[in-house]
Amino acid sequence: MKYDILLAGVGGQGVLSIAAVIASAAMTEGLQVRQSEVHGMSQRGGGVQAHLRISDTTIASDLIPRGKADMILSMEPLESLRYLEWLSPSGIIVTNAEAFVNIPNYPDLGQVYKTIEATGSSRIVKSAELAREAGNLKAENMVLIGAALEKIPVSKTTIINAIKERFGKKDPKLVDINIAALELGAKK
Repeated sequence: MKYDILLAGVGGQGVLSIAAVIASAAMTEGLQVRQSEVHGMSQRGGGVQAHLRISDTTIASDLIPRGKADMILSMEPLESLRYLEWLSPSGIIVTNAEAFVNIPNYPDLGQVYKTIEATGSSRIVKSAELAREAGNLKAENMVLIGAALEKIPVSKTTIINAIKERFGKKDPKLVDINIAALELGAKK
């Protein structure tokens, strides 16, 4: 088994937190994990991406070859399109519906959605709405993990334990909020 996820977004959206939670869960289940991060100009709202490779055998490279990603998991819809050439023909895009408009010529959002949907397999998730329902807008990234969970080769229980491990030291309330966000995303 091999599963490659290209995570994308804009600085400050939690792309690296998503990668850390999924990677931790995969390692707990005894899987091999390789990860490569490109922070971009994250402090200025620039693009951030991470390659996350999960396998039950040795992984030779941190980077996903073009055309081989099983999933693009994106915090921002236009950012998901930036990496389309990495998506395999049978891959899926799971993306946040809300745009982070950080450029003056941001394309029409309806057209962005049409392009995403034309890939064949996609889920566009209103993660801000669900994160607010969970109790904190910053939990959007956990909503997206929940929305992608059925495709990611780790159990929901292990993901929940990774959330507890990552956020439990910061504030126990964050654990509850992030688990609620994960659950809400999984229902969509």
